[in-house]
Amino acid sequence: MSEFEDKSVAHHIGADHQLSPPLPWYRKRWILWTIVLLVLLLGVIVFVVIHNNNAKAAAAKRALASVKPSVTATVAKATKGSIGVYLDAIGTVTPFYTSSITAQAGGVLTSVHYSEGQLVQKGDALIEIDPRPYQAQLMQAQGVLERDTNVLAQAQMDLDRYQAAWAQNGIQKQLLDDQEKIVLQDQGTVKNDQGTVNYDQAQLSYCHIAAPIAGRVGLRLVDPGNVVQAGGATILVVITQVQPTTVIFTMAEDSLAQVQARMRVMHTLPVEAWDRSQTTKIAAGKLQTIDNQIDTTTGTVKLRALFDNKNGSLFPNQFVNTRLLVNTLDGVTLIPTAAVQHNGQVASLYVIANGLASVRNVTTGVSGGGLTAVEGINPGEVVATSSFDKLQAGSKVVVSKQAPPANSVEGNTP
Repeated sequence: MSEFEDKSVAHHIGADHQLSPPLPWYRKRWILWTIVLLVLLLGVIVFVVIHNNNAKAAAAKRALASVKPSVTATVAKATKGSIGVYLDAIGTVTPFYTSSITAQAGGVLTSVHYSEGQLVQKGDALIEIDPRPYQAQLMQAQGVLERDTNVLAQAQMDLDRYQAAWAQNGIQKQLLDDQEKIVLQDQGTVKNDQGTVNYDQAQLSYCHIAAPIAGRVGLRLVDPGNVVQAGGATILVVITQVQPTTVIFTMAEDSLAQVQARMRVMHTLPVEAWDRSQTTKIAAGKLQTIDNQIDTTTGTVKLRALFDNKNGSLFPNQFVNTRLLVNTLDGVTLIPTAAVQHNGQVASLYVIANGLASVRNVTTGVSGGGLTAVEGINPGEVVATSSFDKLQAGSKVVVSKQAPPANSVEGNTP
């Protein structure tokens, strides 16, 4: 390129620069503020989006935490009904009669008719003692009686003759009087002989030992061939009456007035006998009598209840728990006793409504037969009877016919 051309280009460039002057200052500031605003707006948008996402996450977390796992539990419905007021006591089965039989005649045992544990009736044969010595004594006494009876008859005939002779003045009065006294003496001899016969008959009867009462025979205490002594201390057999039987139990003297007042109205009160653990009812009977004095050392009084014991469920000297019905409350709200939870002096229930559990405090009353009378709940409401270690206020409840095992894990179904 020539020098002339270089100058032309430079001149042209200089001319272009003169045509595009620099931007004014206020335009430059406006562009700067626009960029700043755009950056701030973008920051605000980012902040709002992040904040909303965090808020949604926290809300979801709180909602998830507020959802309680479902609990499987058994339930029962509160009902309106009647419940008895009972007095509980400890008692002992005490038979009406217990007969310990000893020998009234001495001799050798020839036979034992009973079996151990046998139920016998009154008059059943139990033991036989060799009767031959007593039969011989009875025969001898009967012979003496027969002889003296004939002597008396002869004296009576003589008296009749003397009376006839005296009527005809054939004898002296002294002979008649003597004969009358002879007859009286012979009558006394005959009576004595008759007494001996009766005694020997009784002794002979003692050789046959029969059951004096109906009951159960105990273990065998003697065997055939044993020799027993009359009036000895050796017990031959023991019989205990089992049907009917009684239970003797004690009651605090403070409850005596209540029982007496009820007996004046009802004349007799129902009594139940339960086993040692108070889980099984053994028999039902009725109060027979109250003892005539209070034991001052214990402040209690004894009562006797009568049981027919037809199934033999009550055994002599058996320990039982007795329940004496002294009153009946009608029209009360009843729930299973297992539904009541105690926290100190406060009793509460888990009430189930719309599948959710809520806690309600109640006032408990009389309990019995697995039921408790309560105030603070209405008949028809449903209460939980199990899973109390998992239940909380607001828990979702799944009703089950059987209580879940203690080690089961309950939660939401996936």
